[in-house]
Amino acid sequence: MAVRLPVYLDNNATTPMDPRVLEEMLPYFTEKFGNAASRTHSYGWEAEEAVDIAREQVASLIGAHPTEIVFTSGATEAVNLAIKGVLEADQRPRKHIVTICTEHKAVLDTCRRVESELVHVTYLPVGNDGNIDLKTLETAITEDTVLICAMYANNETGVMHPVSEISSIAKRHHILFMTDATQAVGKIPINVHDDGIDLLAFSGHKMYGPKGAGALYVRKKNPAVSLAAQIDGGGHERNMRSGTLNVPGIVGLGKACELCQDEMETESARLAKIRDQFETELLELTGISVNGTSELRLPHTTNIAFEGVDGEKMIFEAGNDVAFSRSSACTSATLEPSYVLKAMGLPDELIHSSFRFSFGRFSTEDQARHSALVISKIVNAHRGERNN
Repeated sequence: MAVRLPVYLDNNATTPMDPRVLEEMLPYFTEKFGNAASRTHSYGWEAEEAVDIAREQVASLIGAHPTEIVFTSGATEAVNLAIKGVLEADQRPRKHIVTICTEHKAVLDTCRRVESELVHVTYLPVGNDGNIDLKTLETAITEDTVLICAMYANNETGVMHPVSEISSIAKRHHILFMTDATQAVGKIPINVHDDGIDLLAFSGHKMYGPKGAGALYVRKKNPAVSLAAQIDGGGHERNMRSGTLNVPGIVGLGKACELCQDEMETESARLAKIRDQFETELLELTGISVNGTSELRLPHTTNIAFEGVDGEKMIFEAGNDVAFSRSSACTSATLEPSYVLKAMGLPDELIHSSFRFSFGRFSTEDQARHSALVISKIVNAHRGERNN
């Protein structure tokens, strides 16, 4: 069977919507169009019921209670609500945040926005494997520390941070722990209570759901997390996020979570097998290496460095056959070297010839083999040109 081109290997940027998700959403654009806040008639009741079901589906996927789920427009809004909301709710005169220099821009830019005389941020370094040193994390904590922000898994490398250990440190110092789990939710098992997570953000479009729908988990017990709302105007989502709910998007997010929960185990194993075979075929070439640890990472993601390759030309020449990226979607339009790989100690030349390949639900072994063959040919051609 012929491989449909171009092969899509950029699922960490966004995933195609699962047709089953779209089917679930469609009625809420047309005949079930009610406002979930309309409490006086059946159109509103129907919409509210759909949102309640979705809230249960989302909560179930991460081991939370439905009342701990706040619907947002996506992970970026959820991150902003978590960080700014915690800071505003905390009554300490001076405040301190500890985060990691390889976090997604949603976290880093939010932290830079809140930096002032009263909010200090420590950006922890990472090692060559992409992970932090836990002793350095604990040393960074001060009496003013309000929050630790550490992503569950990196969007460029797939490297997973030791979330349970980080949360244990936070609990020991009576500090809240927030994780941006956008790349991890639906891909690997997550339980917010077992992992000791206080706040968790993610988006629907990274897990075969719709764009414009996401959620923030906010722990309610032992003790409850206090947040100051960042959007006012009606008191929706238990006063945490005002605004008319995106019912079709929320329904789609809920269905996407349900499908991920049902299919995660077999899907993750299949994608890890495809990813590993893809890596094995490329690593037969000389001067090829995987960026970041291969021991603790997402099953569908790899970041590979190709020594002696012109990165711009490789992206252009592969474009009709394979779609992949240099770094995260929000920074790929710039020519600046990946700050994630730079923090891991890679030289600029190697960073410019490093690429992220992320497989997904609709990826096949044939697609992976075709992609490895195309990329191998391009790499060999580039090296031949350099040697002439």
